[in-house]
Amino acid sequence: MRQTDIARRGQVRFRAIIVSHLRSAKRHLALAAGCLLGVTIMQLVAPWPLKLIFDYILLQKPIPPSLGWFEGLSQSWPLTLLAGLAALIAVIAAMNGALSYAQSFVTSKIGHRLVFTIRQHLFAHVQGLSLSFHSQTRSGELLTKLTGDTQTLKNAFTDIPLAVSGHILTFIGMFVIMFSVNWELSLIILATMPILVTALFILNRKILATTRDQRERDSHMTSRLNEWLSSISVVQTFGRERVEQDRFEQESTKHLHTGLRTARTTAAVTRVVSIIGAVSTAVTVFLGAWQVLKARMTPGDLLVFVSYMKNIYGPIKDMSKLSSQFSQAMVSAQRIADLLGNDPDIQDHSDAVKVDHLIGDIRLEHVSFSYLEGCPVLHDFSLQIAPGQRVAFVGPSGAGKSTLLSLLLRLYQPSQGTILLDGRNLEDYERESLRHAIGVVLQDTLLFRASIADNIAYGIEQATHEQIIKAAREANAHEFIMDLPDGYETVIGERGSTLSGGQRQRICLARALVKQPSILMLDEPTASLDHRSATYVREAIARIQADRTTIVITHHLVGMDLFDRIFVLDQGQLIEQGTHRQLLDRQGLYASLYAQQSDALLRLQSNNLT
Repeated sequence: MRQTDIARRGQVRFRAIIVSHLRSAKRHLALAAGCLLGVTIMQLVAPWPLKLIFDYILLQKPIPPSLGWFEGLSQSWPLTLLAGLAALIAVIAAMNGALSYAQSFVTSKIGHRLVFTIRQHLFAHVQGLSLSFHSQTRSGELLTKLTGDTQTLKNAFTDIPLAVSGHILTFIGMFVIMFSVNWELSLIILATMPILVTALFILNRKILATTRDQRERDSHMTSRLNEWLSSISVVQTFGRERVEQDRFEQESTKHLHTGLRTARTTAAVTRVVSIIGAVSTAVTVFLGAWQVLKARMTPGDLLVFVSYMKNIYGPIKDMSKLSSQFSQAMVSAQRIADLLGNDPDIQDHSDAVKVDHLIGDIRLEHVSFSYLEGCPVLHDFSLQIAPGQRVAFVGPSGAGKSTLLSLLLRLYQPSQGTILLDGRNLEDYERESLRHAIGVVLQDTLLFRASIADNIAYGIEQATHEQIIKAAREANAHEFIMDLPDGYETVIGERGSTLSGGQRQRICLARALVKQPSILMLDEPTASLDHRSATYVREAIARIQADRTTIVITHHLVGMDLFDRIFVLDQGQLIEQGTHRQLLDRQGLYASLYAQQSDALLRLQSNNLT
């Protein structure tokens, strides 16, 4: 039922975006419709100058009373009339081309703006979805929906409806004229319609099915490429290029076969229309020529008839191609609607409080949380952190330390219990302003491919150069930044690949400090750093802890005497708390972890001396 609700909600939101965009583009749509009507009229009148030339100038057929003006001109100025009719053919073709160009340009403009609008809504929606959604969704699938699927929609709601409308108008107009010229020959064309409709219906169902498979393959392919690109260092380090090549070849082969099935079915639609059209044209030409010989119709009438037949089956063939494109667009639309149907797990209340400044008083009361049902990460967890206090969370991996930070940032919602910040329930705060007010250094040192100044300024909008330098000095990063070729304007590699681990960590710390938060959270700030780099980071942390609540998650129990309180977690429960000296005297889990690390450090130093 939940999936059904998501699909229904997504379809409503998707339709609202489309309708809103089309309403804003109604003038352009009206202009495109006017051009379309003009193109249809030009196609209807295009064969008639040839009929006049063949019947009344070349073959000297009797001119009907309705064309009395033509008879006088053909007798007095035959060459002038011939030149005028030839020029009229050129004028009709030129007007048809100009109107077609205008229609194509206007509809393309509407389509590109539609893609822009959908992408803007989709990007904003995806950014607002909870972390739990992103952790369960392939990034490649999201990339495909944001780029490929939105692009596929460009024609579906602009070009295709107008093109189909034009083809229908052309078909009706031509068929009415053909029926008035010769109803017997018109019945031949009419007799082929049921066969065409049945064939197209069957083939288009196959196209829709193969198109859906192809879009799924596109997502798998993009996911695979995204994973490979983000792991290229691991691939090359382990010499797994050949294995990855084989995996990519297998995925590409599946994608190829799906694409070939779609292409084969689409080609079959075109061939069916061509064959039926050719047979119908042959029969019509034969019977029409026989009627011309019997003087039941003129050669000009037959010329108009055959010209219209070509223009009737042409639109049907085009509509079969448009049907294939429309099937692809509908699959993409459904995929986008499914994405829009997801709501964030965590949403602000209508009366949510905007955070201006935080004191830093944090209290957790009987908090429980689990990522998967039946697998609790935190269980009945309670603690209090006073404003300006420096605290550390330590414990084995998987004890729930990083989860606490996610809960304090409202990235996840406790399944039970209450989190209070400055005496107010955390759920009462506006998410965005809350996260702006808290400085965070994540365990993964994620940086953007931009200048160092831009990476530091990412922590606050419109940060001044003085604020950037001040934050870098606090983070112990100013000296190494100034040693770089372009200083603060040095552009770093993607994810900070051109910097060392310690340098990346200090820039991340500066990014958190540039907004001068009253609460600072650091998740494993010295993890995977060498001794020298870790010392730089610890010195920076010791220098910045004054006058703000500082929460540090760490496995390394070096410098623990700097903290006012240490919380020891194990299996999602708080089992010890106190100062460094108090916990050592207690001889519990903390003392055991500290002894293990001290012994390991002594052995390492002994080996180095040896």
